[in-house]
Amino acid sequence: MDATPTRSVVLELRDERRAMHEGYVFLDEKCLLLAGEMLRELAHYAELWRGFLEAWEVAVAALQAAVARHGLDGVQVYPPPDLTTGDVRRRPRSLMGVRLQAAELVAMAGPAPPSVDRSPEAEACRRAFGRLLELTAPVAAVAGNLERLSLEYRRAVRRARALQDVLLPELDRDVYEIETRLEELEQEDAISMRRGR
Repeated sequence: MDATPTRSVVLELRDERRAMHEGYVFLDEKCLLLAGEMLRELAHYAELWRGFLEAWEVAVAALQAAVARHGLDGVQVYPPPDLTTGDVRRRPRSLMGVRLQAAELVAMAGPAPPSVDRSPEAEACRRAFGRLLELTAPVAAVAGNLERLSLEYRRAVRRARALQDVLLPELDRDVYEIETRLEELEQEDAISMRRGR
């Protein structure tokens, strides 16, 4: 400890320790809030992913039916819907400084160009993959939320551990050393005063 052992230094170090402890408590509460939000987002992701997988199964079955009717080449040249007017709408929010969002694809698809060999199977395939495309935006938004929450959680945990395991013990040790040194100085003063009498 480089500081001169005085009562004012002890008081300053105690104030610093109190502020660090408050920071640790804040970080600990932040970790709890982030963990709770991660659990909610994870449940939401699982729900969205189940819906996506169900839509995927429908799309694959529709594709198989369309390929059976038109052949692979026929399906490849089947005109897709016009998605140029589509848009991804995002609704941002924040939790403890972490930017979160919800998103949805507003496909506003125009009519598809006319097909040479139109069939119910190919139309069902087009609709099934259009639905699958709509489901990707919410899934991607929640996956991004989980990544950002996880990153911030790990950062907050690292900081809280640094305060708890390194900085606060160092301050406690410094305060103890200064108080011990002050007691020694007081004892030396008392001894020298007794000898001086």
